[in-house]
Amino acid sequence: MSRAVKTLIESVSCACSAPSKWSKKLQSFFGQEANLQSLVGVSGSGVNYRQQKASDRFMKRLEHVRILMYSHDTFGLGHLRRCRTIAHAIVERFKGVNVIIISGSQIAGAFDFRARVDFVKIPSVIKLYNGEYDSIGEYIDLEDILMMRKLIIQRTAEAFQPDIMIVDKEPMGLKGELEPTLAMLKQMESKVILGLRDVMDSPEHLEREWAPKQMLQKMEKYYDRIWVYGPEHFWNPLGGLDVTPELQSRIRHVGFLERELPSALGDIHFLPDKYILITAGGGGDGSQLMEQVLAAREHDWQNDYPLVMVLGPFMKSENRERIRLRASGLANITVVDFESRLEVMLANAVGVVGMCGYNTFCEVLSFDRKALFVPRTHPRQEQYIRASRAREVGLCEMLTPDEAAIPQVMAKALRRLPEMARPSQFLQPGDLAGLDVICEDIERMAVARPPLSGERRREKLSAQVRAGE
Repeated sequence: MSRAVKTLIESVSCACSAPSKWSKKLQSFFGQEANLQSLVGVSGSGVNYRQQKASDRFMKRLEHVRILMYSHDTFGLGHLRRCRTIAHAIVERFKGVNVIIISGSQIAGAFDFRARVDFVKIPSVIKLYNGEYDSIGEYIDLEDILMMRKLIIQRTAEAFQPDIMIVDKEPMGLKGELEPTLAMLKQMESKVILGLRDVMDSPEHLEREWAPKQMLQKMEKYYDRIWVYGPEHFWNPLGGLDVTPELQSRIRHVGFLERELPSALGDIHFLPDKYILITAGGGGDGSQLMEQVLAAREHDWQNDYPLVMVLGPFMKSENRERIRLRASGLANITVVDFESRLEVMLANAVGVVGMCGYNTFCEVLSFDRKALFVPRTHPRQEQYIRASRAREVGLCEMLTPDEAAIPQVMAKALRRLPEMARPSQFLQPGDLAGLDVICEDIERMAVARPPLSGERRREKLSAQVRAGE
């Protein structure tokens, strides 16, 4: 084993209780001395996010099907939470399916994963506000981190031998780290799927980012399907780009990804009976929104409607402390650092104030919550485009960051929020069908390409290990 991989294995950590059966296979690649418990997060909590719907339909069996998912996770929580939602829906619908999520999230171990859903933790990097990347720890160079990530991704795919791979948002992965694995999977005749958000960015920005990398050509080369996680009438994430008819034929708008509550809710926090939830997702750039809301309450001090602020795990400590101190001087404001089951808090809220990231938006629609969005406008236009389009079709209200910075404007919006119309009045049939459509597509692909038996996979894996000795 190389020093780089040893350093990686020693430095990467995630929450797990025991090695999964796949970790033993991964161990044959990394070496017997590798502690794969630090690479593979083992689940089994039994949290069921679609229990009610599952009870209403027959659970099918897809024997020996393996699905590998990739989530690069350089900023926030959105990519991992989206992959986790899809993975849970798949294993709930089908017996015999195993899913591994490759994730770069620093806090992947803070989330519950269902049985037959594991995760492999790759070293984390951070995306800076200027769009560049950097390593989190000072002890290791970014180039070494990227090399380690690429190696782990490829070795995981070799050992797991997936029938299907689902890639979240980044077609070639962070800095192209996924391309060798995609080429290998095409040789293995695995089905490869790219999942895109309903909105990626403005066409101009996406063209500047993708054209030098020949991204559309590579998407056509490697991907069998492209899922768009939103209805076609809402937005086209590739609109304005030079998409060939061949690539266009592989695109399917599946609908938004509907969320459901855990079967065992438990106690989360002591919360008011009625409240407005203020959330900025991971919180890395969410302090501005929190302080805009606080400024509005200071201006409109007679409005004491209860607020619950969830700061997020990535908010800087100095911002966190400042917000807590400021909130302590105002009535009926509860401040929570982080909650992995944010959907429970959102579902119980009268209304939501957020930035219109994809997951928050889907939860607002799923739980039919009234919403006021203050979208991020830099470095990407994604949230602004989504919030603007959603307001246009009646699903929410929106303020620009400049408008929200005016206390009188934000105060009026907060007063109006509990009286707004619910988004269900404006949704169309099929808008929230994304998870069901994905499962139907998975079944079609699995039936069209019968998976290898466990014995045949072991034979192939043994041959690969011998070849590498």
